[in-house]
Amino acid sequence: MTRLYVRVWIALLMLLGLARFAAGQSADAARALWEPIGLSGGGAMFTPAISPINPQRMMLNCDMSAAYLSNDGGLHWRMIHHAQLRSSTRCRPAFHPTNPNIIYAAGWNGLEVSRDGGEHWKPIGNLPADLRGEIALDPQNPRRMLAGAQSSVYRSDDAGQTWTRCDGPQGEPLAFHFDLNSPVGRRTCFAATSEGLWRSDDGGKTWTRKMRGLPEGGLLAFAGGSNARERLTILYCSVPSRDENGKFAGGLYRSLDRGESWQWAMGSGLNMETKAFDEWAMGPIAQYRHVVTTNAQPSTVYAFNTNTGIPPPHHATVYRSDDAGKTWRATFQADPRYPGCNVEKDYTVVVDGQFYQDVPSVAIDANDRDRLLLVTTGGCYVTANGGKTWACGHTRLVPGTDAPGQTPRWLCNGLVVTTTWNYYIDPFQPERHYICYTDIGFARSLDRGQTWQWWPLAGRAPWSNTCYALAFDPQTPGRIWGAFSNVHDIPNGNIIYGNHRGTGPGGVCLSTDYGATWKPSNQGLPLAPTTSVVVDPHSPRESRILYAGLFGAGVYKSIDGGKTWTARNAGLGTEANRRVCRVYLHPDGTLYALVTALRQNGRFLSEGVGLYRSTDGAAHWALVNRSQPLLWPKDFTIDPHDSRVIYLCGCDANGQEEAGLYRSTDGGATWQRLARQGPEHFGAYLHPKRPGWIYMTLTEGAPGAGLWLSRDNGTTWKPMEGLPFSNVQRVTFDPADPDHIYVTTFGGSVWRGPAAEP
Repeated sequence: MTRLYVRVWIALLMLLGLARFAAGQSADAARALWEPIGLSGGGAMFTPAISPINPQRMMLNCDMSAAYLSNDGGLHWRMIHHAQLRSSTRCRPAFHPTNPNIIYAAGWNGLEVSRDGGEHWKPIGNLPADLRGEIALDPQNPRRMLAGAQSSVYRSDDAGQTWTRCDGPQGEPLAFHFDLNSPVGRRTCFAATSEGLWRSDDGGKTWTRKMRGLPEGGLLAFAGGSNARERLTILYCSVPSRDENGKFAGGLYRSLDRGESWQWAMGSGLNMETKAFDEWAMGPIAQYRHVVTTNAQPSTVYAFNTNTGIPPPHHATVYRSDDAGKTWRATFQADPRYPGCNVEKDYTVVVDGQFYQDVPSVAIDANDRDRLLLVTTGGCYVTANGGKTWACGHTRLVPGTDAPGQTPRWLCNGLVVTTTWNYYIDPFQPERHYICYTDIGFARSLDRGQTWQWWPLAGRAPWSNTCYALAFDPQTPGRIWGAFSNVHDIPNGNIIYGNHRGTGPGGVCLSTDYGATWKPSNQGLPLAPTTSVVVDPHSPRESRILYAGLFGAGVYKSIDGGKTWTARNAGLGTEANRRVCRVYLHPDGTLYALVTALRQNGRFLSEGVGLYRSTDGAAHWALVNRSQPLLWPKDFTIDPHDSRVIYLCGCDANGQEEAGLYRSTDGGATWQRLARQGPEHFGAYLHPKRPGWIYMTLTEGAPGAGLWLSRDNGTTWKPMEGLPFSNVQRVTFDPADPDHIYVTTFGGSVWRGPAAEP
């Protein structure tokens, strides 16, 4: 009996292992069915890293929850699935110095490790969740590690399995260095924080502060290089720059004696101005935010500065020194308006004719002083020749489309870091596709989403930050109205919680050439964020009736095709809250408007919030969800065949678990919560050719998948696990292809995938 019992358990364990393997294989197969589309780049990126043994392998993070990997030096990127790893903008990942498949990275719950080149990740060790600065491995003994978390430095001697807090270093961790000219058994290592530099001569057990020769005030950046062959160790750091009686002080320093003393390294060639050159200066004096060097060549060092003006030599650039800071030269000039441009152009530079300066986050190849990876709030750049030329790593130009007289077209290379609100397929010419973006406004495709054009400067909406929605004339091809705003993220948390200002200009624009160019069409509209625009298809062709939703100003109506507008807010919200985030006109003529949350003094207010309905062309409004109030609704859907069937999604507020997908089948008299999968639901979308198919989306705070599907009219739900991004907003259906959907996201661009995963 005992042997039989053991055999049964062995068989069960084998079956369980096979089941888990099959589930993993199925999940990986589902991921392969999804592809990002649209413009890549255009959003903020942080904490890049380069593998020391395979420089073609790179990693970076964005501020919208995703991390990305490249295996070809930045030509193409792959988003790491949200179930495996979420991004960290404050802690640089680390590649193992001898095993190309091992990568350490900061996840949302602490340190994680991948042992298969970044495909799959698992938590490791006991570090706190809030990792800072970087993760560092001793190149000669990778079991020894240093990492920053919160305001402390931690060490591990067992490859990250266990961690001990280091006594001594305090402040926000910045960077580390292992001195290769010290014995492996008693390794000298350095820890830099915002409050100073510390050295350990016993592998991180005890620490001593090393600041002699540095001004008081802490550090901005630190880097160290140690070449065992040359017995050379050089440390570099940056401190805040300041004006001392009209002279530059602070900036860059170096140490040739392992931190015992420091010398000023602001050699010739650096920006040492003490007065802003123009009105676009980041400040009157350059701050050197980052510094990097290598073990291969410690005397070569790069520094990255804020600008004191736009044109060189005042610009934000990458300075390089090959003599440990005695002399410097600028190596990054991306603005085509000035001589010496050596950076490959992206769509913003090509179209706008200028480069928008920033101070990048940076990584350097530990074994090659000439290979660097830079990321900014809009782009990614790579050099393999020490800054002589820089390749664009966040987008790719379609060859031959930048010739004179042509509109450049761009390929998506997978580095998708932008928010998208709506995806449209032109009703007259289905090869034309359109994307409504945050930060980069608007883009269109003429080949069914294969390549993309960014909107031209001359024909751009005056409120170019965000396009929220489009409305197509039902009879006139190419005539499109758009809702634009310089306020983004409505109705998501940044706006509702006050992280971003909720007031600013916006309006309606009209295009008569399929979105190629736009002109304002907003006489009578207040300059407020415009989040929605719809057209009445039954109105006269030359005097269309339009409705626009304005965040803070309610609903406006036009009876002359958008030339003039008047407010139509009787019964809609309250005077304090008419924060309309969406307007919808049902085929039966019923008009709906959603007023989203208003939060003051840390509390969500109930006044004005809700879904409203008008049956008389916006002359009067009535609250639809009175019997099911929600403090923070985000989106709604009305069954196109029956306006009594309403879907409404909301979020938790004031400590109440209100989040979920609600449905009414009697026009709002009663409601049923169909599902709750997280604290912030966004919307529900009905497949037009699959009766009973409902897609549910979650944006922000999704504990797992952000896209769910019910194939039985909301009775049961399954997550669509293949989609790698979890902050999902809306779903668009292709009339010609019922087997695929387009999904817009809050920070991950647009994804095309299967209508149902296998």
